[in-house]
Amino acid sequence: MAKRKADQAEAVVVNQTQETSNSAPFWETYQKQLIYGVGAIAAVALLYFGYKYLIVEPKQKEAVAAMWKAQQMFDRDSFTQALNSPALEADGFLAIIDKYGSTPAGNSAKYYAAVCYLQTGDFDNAIKYMEDYSAEGDLLPTMKYGILGDCYSEKQDFAKAISMYEKAADATDNETLVPIYLKKLGLLNEKQGNKEAAVKAFERIRSEFPNQNSADWREVEKYIYRNGGGK
Repeated sequence: MAKRKADQAEAVVVNQTQETSNSAPFWETYQKQLIYGVGAIAAVALLYFGYKYLIVEPKQKEAVAAMWKAQQMFDRDSFTQALNSPALEADGFLAIIDKYGSTPAGNSAKYYAAVCYLQTGDFDNAIKYMEDYSAEGDLLPTMKYGILGDCYSEKQDFAKAISMYEKAADATDNETLVPIYLKKLGLLNEKQGNKEAAVKAFERIRSEFPNQNSADWREVEKYIYRNGGGK
């Protein structure tokens, strides 16, 4: 399972549109505006770094410390306990989201919670928490879309599941993950009678991710032929 991080700041620049007819230096002409502008930027910077180092980082450390027991239950496949009460006086993922949802650890807890709900058959809550999870980097968006695809497939919303598997397969070029979701995409399209789309997914496995040691890759010819491809 993977975990992710997110941290951003924005700067707003206000353009001065006034014109002046004198030839005084820019600094002298706009002295007050510049002083106020620099002061505003400095204030924003202080607020940002104060928030980051005095609030966010301590909260993140608290969240990481609070989450280890829930992770331990998750690793043991004790998904209900991991969600709610992993141990006496220990927070489950739901409590961690409630307390630390704005931290990277709190964001990771949303991913864990979604997987727990998927494993326990609560697909609506799995979708809710996975959609709220912020996935960044090369692999995590693929995993997010793939799990959403699994949830919608379980709900028999196959059109939505196909859409999620397509996104999962296109979000990275990782040679381990992409074939997994291309296979799911192909098999689900086959189940829905979309043979052309199924062949397209299986052909991608064959051409883009050749791996003689993979049982799935060795079987891909069978998938292609039974859907009318390769003839």
